[in-house]
Amino acid sequence: MEKRLPRSVQLFYGIGVSYAIVDQIFAQWVLYYYLPPENSGIKPLMAPILISLALVLSRFVDMVSDPLVGYLSDKSNSRWGRRIPFIAVGSIPLGISTVAFFYPVKGGGVDTFLYLSLVGSIFFIFYTIVGAPYNALIPEIGNTPEERLNLSTWQSVFRLVYTAIAMILPGILIKTLGRGDTETGIRMMVILLSTVSALGAYVTVFLVPEKKYSHGKISKTTLGESFKILFHDKSFIYYLLGLLFFFVGFNILRASMNYYVEDIMGMGKGAITGAAAILFGTSALFFYPTNRMAKRVGYRKLMLLALAALALLSLVLYNLGKAIPVSWGFYIFAFMGIPVSGAAFIFPPAMLSEISTHISEKSGHKIEGMCFGIQGFFLKMAFLISIALLPIILVAGGGNIIQAIITSPEGVSRSGVYTTALFSAGSFVISFIFYFLYKE
Repeated sequence: MEKRLPRSVQLFYGIGVSYAIVDQIFAQWVLYYYLPPENSGIKPLMAPILISLALVLSRFVDMVSDPLVGYLSDKSNSRWGRRIPFIAVGSIPLGISTVAFFYPVKGGGVDTFLYLSLVGSIFFIFYTIVGAPYNALIPEIGNTPEERLNLSTWQSVFRLVYTAIAMILPGILIKTLGRGDTETGIRMMVILLSTVSALGAYVTVFLVPEKKYSHGKISKTTLGESFKILFHDKSFIYYLLGLLFFFVGFNILRASMNYYVEDIMGMGKGAITGAAAILFGTSALFFYPTNRMAKRVGYRKLMLLALAALALLSLVLYNLGKAIPVSWGFYIFAFMGIPVSGAAFIFPPAMLSEISTHISEKSGHKIEGMCFGIQGFFLKMAFLISIALLPIILVAGGGNIIQAIITSPEGVSRSGVYTTALFSAGSFVISFIFYFLYKE
């Protein structure tokens, strides 16, 4: 008889998603640090094309590691289980590499470019070593649909909390710890939050007894056979493509949030904290209703509704300061929090847990790690696309793209900030199409 998963274990599992903190630091502050707004108090470190190229190169290294880490965790056999050892090994190096982003070799030339490429590669490799096995724990220790939904829910709760912390606290910490020096403030903020990230991961490592609740079945398939099994499932393919375009839009949207607050709304760094608090506060308020609704109507319908709402709200954001008063900006962020609560937090882990469980039962092979590893590949591809496009969009706007690519920037343009909203809207529409084709 299968052992029921205690509520305490579910809670300790959720706490371990603390790597969401460094995810948010990368998404919101790395580009800001290397290509800051005009009134930020720090100077751009190199041309947008070099920033984009460095991060693209590091993403390619990372994308190769995603399926490989998933495969290795499927084949792993230790006294602690298949997934926990990876989280234990990767959490501290992940925090250290996050901090390293903000201590670059300066000069704007080859040295700075190589430094960003190397640190980015190390960061993403350890992010995968932690993230893919952590997510694969859901079908590993959750033996019923109810337990898997509960684990996904707890993960979503803490992911929301950690993401909110990483978006709300930085503005306060930079001001407090920097004491007027923006660069010092950013560095101290990153060190503090990276430490919190590592500590949260070790709660899961030490307090989730994977071996006790897992069947411990080791995959006996080859890497090629695992790929073949997974990509014969159409639902898995449509899910991945929908996920890809959603996160391209969402990453561009949240990375441009700082620029909207400072350059469009004309407010300071303290307002960035306020905007983030509104967005994620609203998301938190709608977390429980979204979860309850998903139990009644399923994930697909709510995901489609969320994507339609985000596309519409992105177009509204495009008109902020034009047809819409800038004072409405905070209301727009609040309304965005409603669909974000499901689309970015609740639905992805829950949907893939059910897909991976179905594939494993159908094929007879326990390859959940590969499922989440390949999902990681697509998530990283989304980051790669967004981070490659965003610096160029911000500088060029609707103007000369070639000039924005090859010349050192004077700063971010207002038209560039507006254009990010159009890109996000387009990505949400494409994601809607793939989730429409997805069969729940």
